[in-house]
Amino acid sequence: MSNLTPREIVSELDKFIIGQADAKRMVAIAMRNRWRRQQLPAELRDEVSPKNIIMMGPTGVGKTEIARRLAKLSGCPFFKVEATKFTEVGYVGRDVESMVRDLMEIGITLVRKEELQKVKVKAEKNAEECLLDILLPSSKPQNSSMGFFNSSNEAIPLTEENPSEDKSSTRDKFRKMWRDGKLDDREVEIEVTVQGGTGVEIMSVPGMEDMGMQVNDMIGKMFPNKKKTRKVNIREAYELLIQEESDKLIDMDNVTEIARERVEQTGILFLDEIDKIAGRHETGGSTDVSREGVQRDLLPIVEGCVVNTKYGMVKTDHILFISAGAFHFSKPSDLIPELQGRFPLRVELSALGKDEFYRILTEPQNALTVQYKALLETEQVTIDYSKEALEEVAATAQKINEDTENIGARRLYTIMEKILAELSFEAPDRSGDTILIDKDYVKDKLKDVIEDRDLSRYIL
Repeated sequence: MSNLTPREIVSELDKFIIGQADAKRMVAIAMRNRWRRQQLPAELRDEVSPKNIIMMGPTGVGKTEIARRLAKLSGCPFFKVEATKFTEVGYVGRDVESMVRDLMEIGITLVRKEELQKVKVKAEKNAEECLLDILLPSSKPQNSSMGFFNSSNEAIPLTEENPSEDKSSTRDKFRKMWRDGKLDDREVEIEVTVQGGTGVEIMSVPGMEDMGMQVNDMIGKMFPNKKKTRKVNIREAYELLIQEESDKLIDMDNVTEIARERVEQTGILFLDEIDKIAGRHETGGSTDVSREGVQRDLLPIVEGCVVNTKYGMVKTDHILFISAGAFHFSKPSDLIPELQGRFPLRVELSALGKDEFYRILTEPQNALTVQYKALLETEQVTIDYSKEALEEVAATAQKINEDTENIGARRLYTIMEKILAELSFEAPDRSGDTILIDKDYVKDKLKDVIEDRDLSRYIL
């Protein structure tokens, strides 16, 4: 788990997200408190509960991005789920416990990747030895064509001019040829492991996908793994052998234990669109029953319970829940009181204007302007932006957001794509060109759309 200070966390978030200082500070403190909790004595550590957060603000202002970047910084298991998924078919909707199972799957993947990195060198060494064993079998039957194949698929017997030559010397020669890349275009026959039960799949009923996945997994375990012979080139064989050797070196029981511990102690569940399950008391109607039912299903998981997964039981007591919503037609107080109490921290993200849009286009490491420049450079087309051009884009984004739906920074995607669409199409034919995107260029490309307000609703 990362031990970055709150100031360092905010500094890292600033590289990708413009503004929203209050939200950044709040999540930075929440993450640091997770680290602080790990330093406490065991008896006190269990008493410290995570302070769950509700982020409120219009779409496209950075709510999801803050949570996503936070997870990358911390290296913690992180899963984002939309609360509306639990309401699509009422009470028969997706089981709310499925998000904990998904988080556990992510934890397993995360830890397994780390363990693979630890055994990488040994796995590569073992794979190389296995490859040489295939190339130089210790005992070959007479007149056998076993060995490797050239690019014309003709078998090449592994006989030496001097039959009395020492086998270790021959092995060293082949090792050198392999490392020098002289055998890459040759083919070998290797045995690969195929998981049992493949080809047998149970179709899941809509709304019960999790049960279907568990049944398929159970069927897979009922059938033993099988070996299958494949003819592949040596480079591909080497990669397959690395995978096989890595699997042998990794203790999956240990991976499961570490992953479960990490999910329980440092996992983050991001509940998006939580405002969509808040009851609207003034409207009435049966839909509120469904919303309230989902909230009551969420309550035990947020409060802390034990969820059964295929990797064993997972406690949710110390998982951090971050929820987000626009809250245009509802407010946090429309949630049931018990659920409100489990989200003690609330922060409002502000809407974005022209100045923020300009900063979004110029400051982040992965800014849209940087992305488009890099994409076109693959075609040997160089583009540059004038300051006035980007100011015009920012002003246009603000104007369109005011005139139509306010979708925040996502408006910049549609505008930039509209401006550069023609250039992106012609780029392969303009190799070597350098183009300056200035204010006049931007105005020209957006002229028709901006003048026709009805058209702008559909195009931008």
